[in-house]
Amino acid sequence: MASIHGVRRQRINTFNVLILCFVGLGSMTYGYTASIIGTTLGQPSFIEYFELDTKSNGTDLIATTNGLFQAGGVVGTLLLPIVSDKYGRKWGIAISAILAIISGAVLAGSTHIAEFIAFRFVAGAAAFMILAAVPIWMNEVVPVKMRAGLVDIHAVFLVGGYTVQGWIGFGFFFWTSGGQNTWRPPLALQCAWPLFLLCGLYWIPESPRWLIMQDRIDEARTILDRLHSDPSDPENEYARSEFYQIQKQIAIDRTLETSWIAMFRKPSYRKRALLAIGTTFFIQCSGVLVINNYGPTLYKNLGFSPIKQLLYPAAWLTFAWGANAMAIPLVDHFPRNKYIAAGILGCMVTLIIEAALVANFGSSQNKPALLAAVAMFFIFQIPYSFCLDGTQFAYLGELFPTHLRAKGVSLGVATISFTNIIWLQAAPTAFITIGWKFYLVFIIPGTIGGIIIWTWFPDTNGLPLEEVAALFGDEDEVAVYQREINIEGGVVTDMHTEAKREHLHTEDLGTGDVEQKA
Repeated sequence: MASIHGVRRQRINTFNVLILCFVGLGSMTYGYTASIIGTTLGQPSFIEYFELDTKSNGTDLIATTNGLFQAGGVVGTLLLPIVSDKYGRKWGIAISAILAIISGAVLAGSTHIAEFIAFRFVAGAAAFMILAAVPIWMNEVVPVKMRAGLVDIHAVFLVGGYTVQGWIGFGFFFWTSGGQNTWRPPLALQCAWPLFLLCGLYWIPESPRWLIMQDRIDEARTILDRLHSDPSDPENEYARSEFYQIQKQIAIDRTLETSWIAMFRKPSYRKRALLAIGTTFFIQCSGVLVINNYGPTLYKNLGFSPIKQLLYPAAWLTFAWGANAMAIPLVDHFPRNKYIAAGILGCMVTLIIEAALVANFGSSQNKPALLAAVAMFFIFQIPYSFCLDGTQFAYLGELFPTHLRAKGVSLGVATISFTNIIWLQAAPTAFITIGWKFYLVFIIPGTIGGIIIWTWFPDTNGLPLEEVAALFGDEDEVAVYQREINIEGGVVTDMHTEAKREHLHTEDLGTGDVEQKA
């Protein structure tokens, strides 16, 4: 017999990469939708149109535009699994895109601040739903050896959305003939990316894992063969063994509980849920979204002109986009937990220096010190973009089995939006009242979190999704290990099943049960 363990390392499949890039329009939808408020708040025409500079509660209304966006993110993301599990991973992406189009159109046409704030809630639901829906699909269609690097395409495109809005916002600042309406076109452009995505989503293949869950076996086999075919493997042994493992594993997964209650009742599932919550919470303690959404405000507090208040955030995002792209070939070479922890601790170092600079020179005219404060925001992007931005979404997808993956990833993404409700709602008032001390809110828990992740979080790098259960003590729920799969004469078998039949591997799965599940 020829062991699949001896097959050479799988090469990148061009078709797989192309469809990942196209679905990246959904990632771009999140990036643009989540960050456009920073540019909007930096537009004098927006402030004047809604009289936010003269109203007594103007600061509170600005904070609410961000707070309700994040609240919508919590609600929308937790509802996403209803669609993604029942109707498919693609439908989860499609519904999110439709909501993004509707909210973008209404926001651009708003005539009252209450209308604007209400549809910021809808925009938040759409953005965070698609932030979760895209990596759920990506994790299930990419090969194991390049999983985090390819899922990092999600981060490249979402930062691409941030970058596009940054330069569009900067450009529209100079459109003086538009009067009070110069803030509207950038918001309307939010509709473009999800519209393009919907136009081609029909031709994008569904997740083969979800199809197997629905007993659409032949369709799943055809898709997986196309996604993971390798010219150097003419017998397509890798794809065939992978399909064999997925099919056997899902036969077990379909017998297990899938409810939200089960995620917290069963100890191993509860541990995974807490790891997902902890991962995204500690990463958000980096303060990245506060820096992005209140970029113009931060640069204003440092004494820079209105033009530079928009120019520096756009340049910051462009730098982040490049760093994310460079991270793609690196991410799969390091243990997941230590890679993420190093990124968080690196961000903390930059925030400590930033806080010291703002505390000592924030109100001065010391130009070198102020430029150093700007530089620290750019240096911040090195650990964040290389280690955190995309890696977190691969890690979330790896933690959970197929029958719970949509709920698990959504739980982690909902934690992002929930955490940011606190940060973004408090930020405008905090920067005014306590100034540099607000950075301590990120530095203290972020440092603690980085140490915890480094020390106690598991490394999932290089493991097939179907084998991760063993890390959490669920060896009995692993149907077969990839290294035990054999192919001979077109017939796929495995030593794992043979051991079970001889009662040497588990006590819970007897001969008849294994044959039924296989």
